[in-house]
Amino acid sequence: MSDAKPRRIRSVSGIVFDSAGRLLLAQRGSGPAIGLWSLPGGKVESGETDEQALIRELREETGLYVTVGRLRFTVHRPSAGSVYEIHCYDCAAHGGQPRPGDDATALRWVDAAAFQALDAEGSLTEGLGVTLRQHAALPH
Repeated sequence: MSDAKPRRIRSVSGIVFDSAGRLLLAQRGSGPAIGLWSLPGGKVESGETDEQALIRELREETGLYVTVGRLRFTVHRPSAGSVYEIHCYDCAAHGGQPRPGDDATALRWVDAAAFQALDAEGSLTEGLGVTLRQHAALPH
């Protein structure tokens, strides 16, 4: 029996609200969460800071330029011998045109009712609804 610890994969996600208080979600186009809605983000590459990775990932996935704010929370999600360590930051968009790219097949600004509907129908990535509620990061 192996005592090897699961490999940690450092990742980042952006919590981006528009001026109406709606939250930006990206629909996953690959991986185990394909078709589900999540916060935009991705893996931190070797030599990158969280801020650099988040700016790059949000530009690739959403077409938006963002300013990275404070770390809101960190979650750990197990996945096939690995653990994704996801650091979620407040972000403010300051340019670019929203368009899906990279592994995001669609983008959506959601208000509280739309978020609740996605959560109720099981269309959010696992634990997203609970986590955002716990950390007061829900759309208005």
